[in-house]
Amino acid sequence: MRIKSINLLAVFALLLCLVYPSSANAAANEGEGGTGLRPVQAFDVVAGKVVKTVPNTPDFQNYAKSWLKANTGLSPKLQAEDKCGFVFRIPLDEPTAVKAGADQVTTQDVFLFYCPKKPQLLLIFDENRKPYLLNFKSNIKPFLKAMDL
Repeated sequence: MRIKSINLLAVFALLLCLVYPSSANAAANEGEGGTGLRPVQAFDVVAGKVVKTVPNTPDFQNYAKSWLKANTGLSPKLQAEDKCGFVFRIPLDEPTAVKAGADQVTTQDVFLFYCPKKPQLLLIFDENRKPYLLNFKSNIKPFLKAMDL
């Protein structure tokens, strides 16, 4: 069941990658006075689409990297029937090393799964696009406020 859930999340996250091609993002973000990074996106799970795209600022980089440092290990599973909340994609400014259970992996994107009244989760991919679903303990309220959703 765990593998099935992670595979479902991996497909979901990969769909987010396809929504906004990285070369177009960088050009658009630079044109808006951004950092040249791919933007942060909010995917509404119920609506089934990206509902917000914002420039990827140093604050968003700090949020994502602090979550990675606050990870408490691999998540036991996520039920596929959970259809609420948002998935946020935060592309990182550089590949970042993360402790994922017994493995040390390098990732370039952080996906935050946020569903009110459920534990928040992170999804990352290693260099070979292998997914890792992580538990973490961190206050995400400042991030949610910055996303203004």
